Amino acid sequence: MNTEALLRDVRARLSEGGLRACLLVRDLHTGEELGIDPDTDLPSASLVKVPLALATLERIRRRELDGATLLDVAPGRVTTPGPTGLSRFRHPARIAIDDLLYLSTCLSDGTAADALFDLTPPARVADLLQEADLRGITVRHHTEELFDTPVERFDADQVHLAHALAIDAGTSGRGHRVPQLDTTRANTGSARSFVDLLQALWTPSKIHPDVAERLRDLLAHNVLRHRLTPDFSSDASRWSSKTGTLLNLRHEIGVVEHADGQTFAIAVLTESSVPAGAQPGVDALMAEAARRLRDHLRQL
Repeated sequence: MNTEALLRDVRARLSEGGLRACLLVRDLHTGEELGIDPDTDLPSASLVKVPLALATLERIRRRELDGATLLDVAPGRVTTPGPTGLSRFRHPARIAIDDLLYLSTCLSDGTAADALFDLTPPARVADLLQEADLRGITVRHHTEELFDTPVERFDADQVHLAHALAIDAGTSGRGHRVPQLDTTRANTGSARSFVDLLQALWTPSKIHPDVAERLRDLLAHNVLRHRLTPDFSSDASRWSSKTGTLLNLRHEIGVVEHADGQTFAIAVLTESSVPAGAQPGVDALMAEAARRLRDHLRQL
C-alpha cells in the first residue's frame, strides 16, 4: 500500500471507530514522518505534565530547586474514577520534589503535578519551553481544573451524559462550553509540537543532557500502559510514554526504541464522538493507527 492509500485507510478506520485523530510518527534518525492533521491544537490534558517535569528538572539543574526538598502536600480527596496517587489521598503527606516528579509523570498524579506547578507556575514553564526552542505547547493553568468537569456533576450511571456534553458543546472555532476543552483557555498542544518535544529529549538539543536523561527515564517508567503500549512494547523494543485523558479526549505520546537502532517519536491526540467513559476499543484503534504509520516508515 502506498503512503496516500495508507493515510486514507487509517483515517477511515479512525472515523469508523468514532475518533477524530491528530497523529504524527517521526523517525528520529532520518527525520521522515507521517501524520494526519498533526498541526491541529487540542487540549493537552495530562500531557502537560511532561513540559512541567522538564521545567522542574531544569530548575533543579540550575540549583533553583533541590530535588530532596520535602513539601507538605494537602490530600486531593478525589472520589471519582480516574485520578491516582495523592489525588486520592485522605490525609496530608510530606514528599520530596524528586518523588513528586515521579508521581506526576509516571502515575499522572494531578495533586503531585499541582504541587510542582506551585513551585514553577505555568508562565515559568512556558518561558523554559521557549528557552529550549520548543514551540506550540501552551501552558496556562494547573491540573486541578481537570478534576472539575461535568463528570463530577453526574452519578456514576450517568457519566455518558457528561461525555455527550463534551462531544456536542464545541464550536467551529474550537471554543467549548466546557472550559477544559476550550483551546483558547486550556493547556494545549499539537501532535507535531509534542513530537518536537520528544525529539528534543532523545536527540541533541538545547535541553541539557542530564535533564533529558532524567525525563527519558521517567517516561520509561510510566505505569499507565493500556493505550499504545501493547503495540509498541516488546522484548525487542523499549516504549517510553505519557498518556492524557479528559472527558472524550484520549492522548498518548511516546518514543519506541527498537533493538536494531531505529527510534520513532509518536503522538496520538484524539477526540471521541462516542458518549461513554470506558472505550477500550478506542485505545486499541489509536494504537493500531500509530503502529501502521510506524511500520510504513520502517519500510521506507
